[in-house]
Amino acid sequence: MSGRARRGRDRGPDAGAEPYERGGWGTYLLLGLFTAVSVFPLLWTAVAASRTSGRLAQSPPPFRFGRNLGRNLSVAWDEGGMGEALANTAVVAGSVALGTVLFSTLAGFAFARLRFRFRGPLLLLVGATLLVPPQLGVVPLYLLIARLGWTDQLQSVVLPSLVSAFGVFYMRQHLLRALPPELLEAARMDGAGTLRVVWHLVLPAARPAMAVLGMLSFVAAWNDFFWPVLALTQTGNPTVQVALTGLGRGYVPDTSVVMAGALLGTLPLLVVLALFGRQIVGGVMRGAVKG
Repeated sequence: MSGRARRGRDRGPDAGAEPYERGGWGTYLLLGLFTAVSVFPLLWTAVAASRTSGRLAQSPPPFRFGRNLGRNLSVAWDEGGMGEALANTAVVAGSVALGTVLFSTLAGFAFARLRFRFRGPLLLLVGATLLVPPQLGVVPLYLLIARLGWTDQLQSVVLPSLVSAFGVFYMRQHLLRALPPELLEAARMDGAGTLRVVWHLVLPAARPAMAVLGMLSFVAAWNDFFWPVLALTQTGNPTVQVALTGLGRGYVPDTSVVMAGALLGTLPLLVVLALFGRQIVGGVMRGAVKG
């Protein structure tokens, strides 16, 4: 083996790639500032959950951990029914995320690569729903849920959120770049039907965007407060947000217990982000780079 070939092998496959730009001190300063601002609310929640309500009412507020974290977590778990609330929220958020990813991918593929009548007006109609405030549909939606007998049932929260106009537009834009029409034409010439095209071509091409959309939908459904607090009750099938409203009731709410409940409701999201954060960032980066 020649010396040139040996040097090329030692350099590896990424030897010809452009080196990463090194950031200066200003870049690290801004990153540190944004990180501190982002972490501070979570850190303050943990500190407040370890104190008493009397200490939190004093000035200046405490910035160090106390000794009541275990007690407050136990009280929030028992009084707020956080175990059942976390399970219900996981079911709701998981169902909403799966439904949003599935239906948005299929609709995005249809608007991106299929030819049918009124495709343009229908796409404009889907986009117009983004301009309608969700509060305007609360009264007719609640009347519909009550007529179906779904009040205080998890399906009353899941079904209205299974389709997202944002998800349809997001998947459409991704598939316009990731799924060339020549590939679909070649599959059609080989005799592939629509279902086979979706399974073998559309879903693999949309996988990075599906991961991002799934995570965004999961987080949004987990943190949703407005509709669940109207459709569900604390004594029936509460989600985390409904359970937290129960902890905050009373003549003098225990702020430290409410903070402990908020901390319990936030920890699952942190675990999900820690497990799938790399895949989500990778999907965003692949979607931002045009082939």
